[in-house]
Amino acid sequence: MIGIVVLLLCEIGCVSDEAGRYYLKERFPAKKINEVEVLRTEPQRPYIVIADFQAYNASIRHMRKRAANIGADAVIIVSGGGKYSENEIWAGEDRYSGTYTRLIGTAIKYKTEQ
Repeated sequence: MIGIVVLLLCEIGCVSDEAGRYYLKERFPAKKINEVEVLRTEPQRPYIVIADFQAYNASIRHMRKRAANIGADAVIIVSGGGKYSENEIWAGEDRYSGTYTRLIGTAIKYKTEQ
């Protein structure tokens, strides 16, 4: 039970150093969070970028929620930063290679055929 409370508090309060840049004058209605795709690479479908945002200690859910709030169809997630060991400099030998401290999200809207 305590673990769940700590997890919820981190989801709500641990995000810091948050920034965003919106590129369009047009605004879109918000969506439900589960309507926003989470992508790790650029999609093959044509799209426009609505916004970029980044945050320290953010979760993928947090970035997805930000994208949903501005009506994005999807958010492309890239992780950056992370822990490292000065004694383990080679890829594949670094025990922290899968960690990150910052997420960068690009909120996109798919183009419709005209």
